[in-house]
Parts: sequence; structure tokens; C-alpha cells
Amino acid sequence: MFDIGFLEILVVGVLALLVLGPERLPGAMRSVAKTFRSVRAMATGFKTEVEEQLRVHELHENLKKAEQQGLENLSPDLQKTVDDLKASAESVNKPYDKDKS
Repeated sequence: MFDIGFLEILVVGVLALLVLGPERLPGAMRSVAKTFRSVRAMATGFKTEVEEQLRVHELHENLKKAEQQGLENLSPDLQKTVDDLKASAESVNKPYDKDKS
């Protein structure tokens, strides 16, 4: 990912040992690792959110196209989108239908 060789890692490790000392180096390494994990988790969450927003936008665009065609004679992609939206709407309404009974 960063194209860092063994020699560069060794130099950074020796410099860290000299600057921080043997007492504080393990704590600093844990802190850096924790920061990297949180940044990676944040990046993954951001990526997931962007993908979800793009999917929702695509569904909206397909629904607009389907409505313009009068929901008849749709292409397979548009028909799949409409069917997915209908299934989602039915799944949302099912818990409420049970409460009315």
C-alpha cells in the first residue's frame, strides 16, 4: 500500500526507539495502531454510505423512468427496480397490517 521496504521500517523503528525510549514505545505503538484501526473503520463506513446513497439514487432514477413510461412495457432493469420497490413497500407495511388485526 505505501511501498515501504524492510530497511525503511527498521530505520523508523530505531528512530522511534531513540526518541521515545523503551518505556514509552509500546504505548505509542498501541496508540498508532488504534488510530489506524479507527481511520480504517471510518473509511469503510464512508464507503458503505456512499455506495448506499448511489444505489438509492439509481433506484429513484429508475422509478422516474418507469413512471414516465406509465409502469407498462418496462425494460427488465426497470421492471426489477419497480418489483424491488414494491417488495420493500410490502415488507414495511406488513408489521403495521398485523397491528390492525
